[in-house]
Amino acid sequence: MRAAYASDPAASRGREFPLEAALARGPRSEFQRDRDRIVHSIAFRRLRHKTQVFVAPDGDHYRVRLTHSLEVAQIGRVIARALGLDEDLTEALCLAHDIGHPPFGHAGEDALNAALERHGGFDHNAQSLRTLMRIESPYCEHDGLNLSWEVLEGLAEHNGPVGMVNWALAELDAAYPLELTTWPSLEAQVAAIADDIAYDNHDIDDGLRAGFLELDELLTLDFVAEQWRAIERKFPAAPQDRRLRELVRSQIGWMVNDVIAETGMRAKGLASADDVRAAGQATCAFSAGLAAQERTLKRFMYDRLYHHPQQLQTAERARAVTAELYAAYAQDPALMDAGWASRLPVEEPHRSRHIADYIAGMTDRFAIAAHAAIYGQTPEGLRNV
Repeated sequence: MRAAYASDPAASRGREFPLEAALARGPRSEFQRDRDRIVHSIAFRRLRHKTQVFVAPDGDHYRVRLTHSLEVAQIGRVIARALGLDEDLTEALCLAHDIGHPPFGHAGEDALNAALERHGGFDHNAQSLRTLMRIESPYCEHDGLNLSWEVLEGLAEHNGPVGMVNWALAELDAAYPLELTTWPSLEAQVAAIADDIAYDNHDIDDGLRAGFLELDELLTLDFVAEQWRAIERKFPAAPQDRRLRELVRSQIGWMVNDVIAETGMRAKGLASADDVRAAGQATCAFSAGLAAQERTLKRFMYDRLYHHPQQLQTAERARAVTAELYAAYAQDPALMDAGWASRLPVEEPHRSRHIADYIAGMTDRFAIAAHAAIYGQTPEGLRNV
């Protein structure tokens, strides 16, 4: 049953470029079509070789941007279904939310932001929109994937109203206004909190596997210790590795149930998706108690995993590799792929932004190979697991 506050694909605000009925393939809703376009895109496929936490991991069991996005989509659909939201819109947003990430995750983003300091900077959220609306262009009729307004709005604002609008998002908003000062649809808010739930818990799993986190340290967090004690009581003879995976599942279930209950309460009285946008605050949220615990968990993860000395060392090398790629292409654009080099604008800032677009689309392994081809040796120190 669709809730009154859910987005309705039959009432979509449309697309930047009108879609001719003759080009509509198959009996799909507008949001199903969006999800399918994302899944079939080259940009989505590249996520399988882009950093999630660990740079270019050798181990097959570590998460990358693609597996993370799939896990976010699974969590998002569960919440959306429980709340009566449009599952296809939610899934499309979950799958596409990280498409703008450059190689090496936030380390690559920092390098591109520094390289574009005089040309407006670089932001992976805005780059997701830029990729989907302008760069990824498989259609003969228009640039981009021509996704629905609701998907583009959700990607632009899934973390709430946009305060500082950078150049990339400003250009796209000028071409196709996305109402950046309001809250987005509830589906977009669900996608954002599903992202938090996924990486809060799956990064624990990867951190423990890599030996960057220790269980004893994790159990200093009272709410995690409570979950662990319940697992020990329920499965006293189970192998430790299975109990650790049970801990991750337990944490996710606890957070998902909390979000469903809290959001259901906040959504009472909302009669439409536009009511959600006009609410003036987040409708999808953790309860106050869990929100405080989740912030504590995030601080722990930054202290013990994301800012682990070995992680910081690898990130610094990744930043250097990305910066060196940018410097090489800026000096000699012919080093880029021939198609990209042929389309290089002459004037700034468009020239520098074009080079950044090229690098942002790279996977970790492509960036490593490109750097090796230019500088004569494979960069060292880019794998820490």
